[in-house]
Amino acid sequence: MKPAKRFEDLWIWQQARILVKEVYSDFGPRTPGERDFGFRDQIQRAGISIMNNIAEGFERRTDTEFARFLDLAKGSCGEVRSMYYSAEDLKYVDPKTAEERRTKGRQISAGTASLAKHLRTGSQVQEVSQSKGSA
Repeated sequence: MKPAKRFEDLWIWQQARILVKEVYSDFGPRTPGERDFGFRDQIQRAGISIMNNIAEGFERRTDTEFARFLDLAKGSCGEVRSMYYSAEDLKYVDPKTAEERRTKGRQISAGTASLAKHLRTGSQVQEVSQSKGSA
């Protein structure tokens, strides 16, 4: 693997971008949760926070700072997953959709944790792009 040159090269960022699109779609116009403005705003903010913290951390000057931003992204993954339990309970999304989003959140969370661990042990940021097209 070669070092990532841009945050867009990172698989975790690519997956976070997909998750954001899904969150916005799940809580957009003509959805059961569209009128729960507080809930919708919170889950959308948490989702976009994942990809933005990955990007911002990548653009920082040190591995230590990048790892700290990855920790923030991981926390936002947990928030999105938790909110999908509530969304399921409130019947804003069906159980299958909720589980799909939680699974993607767990994958992103694991990826951010793994990359943060490597950064903290002095490993170089590697390109982990696994997409078959643009996200």
